[in-house]
Amino acid sequence: MRESESTDLNTMPFVSSQNQQLTLNCNGRLIDLSSPKVMGILNLTPDSFYDGGSFNNLNDALKQTESLLSDGASFIDIGAYSSRPNAAHISETEEIKRVIPVLKPLVKEYPAAIISIDTFRASVAHAAINEGAHIINDISGGEMDQNMFATVAKLKVPYLLMHMKGTPQTMITEATYSDLFNEVFNYFLHKINTLRNLRVKDIIIDPGFGFAKKPSHSFELLNKLDQFKMLGVPILAGLSRKSMIYKTLEIEANDALNGTTVCNTIALLKGANLLRVHDVKAAVEAVKLVEKLKP
Repeated sequence: MRESESTDLNTMPFVSSQNQQLTLNCNGRLIDLSSPKVMGILNLTPDSFYDGGSFNNLNDALKQTESLLSDGASFIDIGAYSSRPNAAHISETEEIKRVIPVLKPLVKEYPAAIISIDTFRASVAHAAINEGAHIINDISGGEMDQNMFATVAKLKVPYLLMHMKGTPQTMITEATYSDLFNEVFNYFLHKINTLRNLRVKDIIIDPGFGFAKKPSHSFELLNKLDQFKMLGVPILAGLSRKSMIYKTLEIEANDALNGTTVCNTIALLKGANLLRVHDVKAAVEAVKLVEKLKP
């Protein structure tokens, strides 16, 4: 199936949501996602939209990791390339220079931590996995580096597959859709089939809230998040302090924690298995409360 082809959701033999894969094999450790988990964000960038420059030295990065873990994060997501709209482009060499000097001592200091590397570059992913990271988190779904899928297959690690159109530098101009949900769903269907053919076993999908999406697009995908369960893989919601929240509320990202918690709660009620957040404690509390609704 080509990515551009449309799919009739009523006729496809999708996996039942009851048979959704809810475990990840992270270097021999099985992570159960039947109870949602929280992924804490560790930005090593000087220019990320919310906390750029706060943790781009080793001491601050280690302190922040300790804080995220003590607040209840099950995963730490390390990124050194800012994906905010119109962010500065950096080279692979610069990205690796930002990541590896922090990742190596972090793995040594917190050997039980499960770490994902937030990169769209196969070489950066490979270097990070070799230094102890466990998961590859790719905002481009393999579109920005044609070697990414083969690298994931070779490394045999979980792959976090996000939907985005264009690049961080162009995505604002790409936020046009004739049928948003079907386009995103078919994107995932095509990519998952490709990855399965490469024998990639552990795949997580992320609708990419705010990536080539206007706030109205992001809220539509949030409202339909449960329908992605038909793909049979875990779902990550990355809503933390996004523009869909602070623009709607006419506030700044610094004031968007309450709105983030509301949206995270909606995502959990819609079936999200992972929350990627800046504020771990609030997200963990949301998970605990929503879990009380289960029979």
